[in-house]
Amino acid sequence: MSVRFLHTSDWHLGQFFHNHDRDYEHTQFLSWLLYQIKEKQPHALLIAGDIFDVINPASSAQKQLYQFLADAHDLAPHMQTLMIAGNHDSGYRIEQVEPLLEKFNAKTVGVIHKNNDGQIDLDRLLIPIYNEQKQIVAWCLALPFLRPAEITGLNEHTSNNQSAIAYIHQQLIAEAKARKSDDQALILMSHAHMQGGETSDSERPIVVGNEEALSTALFDDVIDYVALGHLHKPQKVGQEHIRYSGSPIPLSFSEINYKHQVLEVTIDPTQSDDTRFQYQPIFIPRTVGLIRIRAELPDLIEKIKALPSGEVAHLSARDFLEIEYTTDAPPPVDLRQQIELALPKDRYRLLRISRIYQKTADDQHNESKIDLAPPTPESLFANIWLKQGYEPDPAVLQDFQQLLHEAQHDLDEKQG
Repeated sequence: MSVRFLHTSDWHLGQFFHNHDRDYEHTQFLSWLLYQIKEKQPHALLIAGDIFDVINPASSAQKQLYQFLADAHDLAPHMQTLMIAGNHDSGYRIEQVEPLLEKFNAKTVGVIHKNNDGQIDLDRLLIPIYNEQKQIVAWCLALPFLRPAEITGLNEHTSNNQSAIAYIHQQLIAEAKARKSDDQALILMSHAHMQGGETSDSERPIVVGNEEALSTALFDDVIDYVALGHLHKPQKVGQEHIRYSGSPIPLSFSEINYKHQVLEVTIDPTQSDDTRFQYQPIFIPRTVGLIRIRAELPDLIEKIKALPSGEVAHLSARDFLEIEYTTDAPPPVDLRQQIELALPKDRYRLLRISRIYQKTADDQHNESKIDLAPPTPESLFANIWLKQGYEPDPAVLQDFQQLLHEAQHDLDEKQG
C-alpha cells in the first residue's frame, strides 16, 4: 500500500519583516496550498514546525492557521494534517487546542510527555496515517523541536542533551519497528538543524555548546522518509530521502534566490529500494518580490529610476526593496530624498539603505548600514565588541544567543 503526502514547514505565520507584516503573502500561499490539496487529495499534510513566528502569536496569525485547517478539511476530509512545534512555537500552546484540531482531522505534537511510570509517552509521538479505506498505510514519528530543558533528565539515559536526543530517537524508532507491517511506511518528521544543512541568516540561532547540528546517523535505515523543518532552503541532507522542504516565502534577503516549494512524496514499501520512494517539488509562486539594488553612487539614481513601474494599490502587495551603494566619499545629505523621488510611485517598500565605502586601495571594504528596522539584542551585543576594536568571539556569541533564547522562551511562556 502506498502513502501520498505533502511536506511543508517554517510557515512563520505572523512574521514582521522590517516592521511590515506578511499577512498578504501568507494568505496567498495558503490559498495556493488549498488548491494543491484539492487537486492532489493526499493522505496527509506534514507541517514540520515553526508554524508561527513567535511563541505568543497574534490572533490574526492563529486565525490564519485555523481557517486553513477548516478549509483543508472541507476540501479533503480524509486527509490528516500532522504538525510539530518548532523552536519559534510554544509546544504547550499549540497542544492546548487539540479538541479543535480533532474537528479538522488534525493533530499536533508540541513537547515530549512522560507516562505515569516516568518513561517517554511514545503513543503521542507515533501517529498512524490512513488511506481512504481507513487502512494504516504509514506511521509518522513526530519529533518537535527538542529543547534541552524539556528532554534532559527524563530518565537515567538522558543525563545531557546529546544523550537525550539519541535516546528519544532510539526508543521511538524501536517502537515504530515493532508496530509497522511490511506494507506500511515509516516517516520521521523533525524540526532540527542537521549536519551539512545550508542555513540562511533568518534562522534563529539555537545552539547547545558547539553541538547544535545533529547527525543523520540518528535515523535508522528502516525510515522511508525524513521530513525536516528549521532550515529555510529546500535541500536534501546526505541522502535523497532526508529533506528540508524549506519555508514557503523568503524570510530574509539572503533567501532571494531560494526556490520555495512544497514536496509531494509517495512511498510504496512493497517496491524495491530504487522505486519505493518518489518525490516531486511543487514550486510556490512568489507574490511579493525581494529586490536588492547594488550600484556605485553616481549610477544609483538611474538604476532606481529603471526599476519596473506600475502602481500596486495595496501596501502589503508591494515589493520589498533594499539599496546598497558604494562610495569613497561622503554621500549627499539629501540622498534619501533623492532615492524616494526616483522610486516608481506606489510600487515598492524601501526597507534599508546600505552604504559601502572603500577604505583602502586594495579594495578592502567597510560597511555602514542605515537599517530602518529596530536593533536586535544580538546586533547590540555584537556592536559592543566592535566598538572596543574586537571581532565578536563566535563562542561567546553562541552562549549569548542560547541565553537570550531561553530567557525569551521563559518570558513568553509566563505571559502566555
